[in-house]
Amino acid sequence: MTSNVFAGTGFQLDSAPLLSRSTVDRREQLRDAPDGGAELWATGKVVLVDAKGRTRIDADSGLVTHPAGDFGERPAPGAVLLGVEGEVSYWALRSDHDGAREGWLDLRRGGGLLDDTGAGLFTTAVGLLGWHDNARYCAVCGAATTRVRAGWARRCTGCDREEYPRTDPAVICLVHDGADQVLLARQPIWPPERYSVLAGFVEVGESLEACVAREVAEEVGVAVTDIRYLGSQPWPFPRSLMLGFAAIADPSAPLVPADGEIEDARWVHRDTVLAALESEGNAVDGLRLPPGVSIAYRMIRGWATWQS
Repeated sequence: MTSNVFAGTGFQLDSAPLLSRSTVDRREQLRDAPDGGAELWATGKVVLVDAKGRTRIDADSGLVTHPAGDFGERPAPGAVLLGVEGEVSYWALRSDHDGAREGWLDLRRGGGLLDDTGAGLFTTAVGLLGWHDNARYCAVCGAATTRVRAGWARRCTGCDREEYPRTDPAVICLVHDGADQVLLARQPIWPPERYSVLAGFVEVGESLEACVAREVAEEVGVAVTDIRYLGSQPWPFPRSLMLGFAAIADPSAPLVPADGEIEDARWVHRDTVLAALESEGNAVDGLRLPPGVSIAYRMIRGWATWQS
């Protein structure tokens, strides 16, 4: 795993982002078993995920899995291999039930309740099944595609082209003043008083650092320096990878929130952030922080609690 520490001095993430945790073996060779995965399936367990990205999570035991044999003697149609741990293989299947069910949670609500194994399985399952839902036809010739390689690729029935799961890189940056203030902003669609750090998608031909500078300038109108990497987290809503950075800006520079995208932006003192962190989700001075399952929370907490 890539270190979360700044290259040089500075703060780090307070802990690994909750959706970055994983323990299973995901080696590519496992996906090309000559028997089509039948041997792995025989000792496998299945994670069911519904169309809304929810699975069953037990308050005591965590992620609920089902014996693969319950779905047949060979990998069920639509099954995707998530990985192997010890003698157990883990697979995901789309559940056809999309109504309200007790104990079924999505990643935002349930990701933080899972252990390292469960978090990695559920995050991968949501992203991989979601990709299959939207990759049924070839982007080149328009013919139907079929699942291959234990669900880690699709092959076109027309031109034989293979396509692999897509991940969209997005930067997320904690901008601070080098001392005791952090720049936070809110989108108009967020819950009342919710503020977070700034984020945006990487464009074609753009480096990650250039994206940080551009997105901060576009969203709040300030220039940043000392751009440094913190860590990353998969965010399959539907298929993002959040790449965390920190940067420094001048708090005296005027803030110009992007019209229609940023409802408000403001500099917040460390003491207020610390109070908001201790409030367990309640607002402090009009500030409510992002949920703990997000990398944004880990970045903010890491900055607020760091002692130089």
